[in-house]
Amino acid sequence: MTSRPRALPALVATLALFSCSSFGSDADPTWTLVWSDEFEGPAGQLPDPANWSFDIGTDWGNAQLEFDTDRPENVSLDGNGNLAITARRESYRGSAYTSGRIKTQGLFEQAYGRFEARIRLPGGQGIWPAFWMLGGNFDSVGWPQCGEIDIMEFRGQEPSVVHGTVHGPGYSGGGGISGRHALQNGRFDTDFHVFAVEWTEAGIAWFVDGELYHRVNRDDPSGEWVFDHPFFILLNVAVGGRFLGPPDASTQFPLSMLVDWVRVHRAD
Repeated sequence: MTSRPRALPALVATLALFSCSSFGSDADPTWTLVWSDEFEGPAGQLPDPANWSFDIGTDWGNAQLEFDTDRPENVSLDGNGNLAITARRESYRGSAYTSGRIKTQGLFEQAYGRFEARIRLPGGQGIWPAFWMLGGNFDSVGWPQCGEIDIMEFRGQEPSVVHGTVHGPGYSGGGGISGRHALQNGRFDTDFHVFAVEWTEAGIAWFVDGELYHRVNRDDPSGEWVFDHPFFILLNVAVGGRFLGPPDASTQFPLSMLVDWVRVHRAD
């Protein structure tokens, strides 16, 4: 896709998820939780404004078809401990669809660590949910100089496959450095899965449910490495766009991405 943390429970987690965070060292990291949102609250409540703000508008440079709003019909808690980002087929401000796009920009950002979320994805032709990050210097240097880390992108018409990608100067858009993970049995739109990256000075590694499937070292890109500064988090559900094409008659609206939690850890 182109800090004031809330109060947290005391939590120190040791996650033995391969040793790729250290990119070659023998020691698995010890992770300390530094920021999270568990999305507890009544149905229809907007996400915590101490954690999230809204991107309101359309297209975002990807030829998307939805208008992203700040309405609870598109982004709100479901009352069952999840955030629902819901795409709808409806005429709104010149667009044929609505959806939502939220971010932690100006509220929380961090360089390095483990960034993860437990999500059930929406399926269907032309539906493009994503969990991703942009460099905190986005407003001053623009994209792709700020850097982009796509923790998870999903083409709704490929229900068993997710993608993880980095974009930077010289390797952006269709030239991003990408990996894919395919479920052997099951679909991402029928159950929750944990999507994560572990990011160090040496590089970035991608996981689904604890399984490593993609890694980019800092000397891999042909262009400049721009992942040595804080990034903020985004969650959204796009409709259409260059990555997957428009919905068709088989796409059943409304469709919701359900986010159980988002957590950020630092390595001790």
